[in-house]
Amino acid sequence: MPQDSIGVLSNLFADLLAYPTPDTPHQALECLAQIQALHPAAASSLESFSARLEKLSLEQIQELYTITFDLQPVCYPYIGYQLFGESYKRGAFMAQLNEAYHLSGYSAGLELPDHLSVILRFLGLDSAKREDDFSSALLAEGLVPALEKMLHTFTQHSENPYFDLLSALHLVLVQIPQEEMRHA
Repeated sequence: MPQDSIGVLSNLFADLLAYPTPDTPHQALECLAQIQALHPAAASSLESFSARLEKLSLEQIQELYTITFDLQPVCYPYIGYQLFGESYKRGAFMAQLNEAYHLSGYSAGLELPDHLSVILRFLGLDSAKREDDFSSALLAEGLVPALEKMLHTFTQHSENPYFDLLSALHLVLVQIPQEEMRHA
């Protein structure tokens, strides 16, 4: 998968994992269009996510997002929390993220630096703006294991569309290192 495809997909997934807006259903279709040729298994999960969103109003999507990620969530969308819980290690991880973001001229904005969508946007930056060794480690040792923990919090064959979205993202992220090795 070419680097520009990785960047586009990272940003599209980041949009879908941010708080829903009126554009969210369209963004899901755009992400699906980008991923269909690259990863059929991930496209199937993303297609399910998109189809389920189409049946919901914006208010229902926002409520589902809040139930899934915010208020007594099914899973917390914070990578540091998934890896370390509420410990000093999470704080150290967030400090590392902030340093990498600063060196790249990137900002987490108002969100915590370990939020899934913030990390995806960082990974979507042009590789000239970020340190690739840190990004590779963040992907392999942070994002992928955290996503696996997040997916385990859902019930088997969950009806929650965000399970499908996280499944698609996981499939894509697991493929990235394999693709990078072939192009190296």
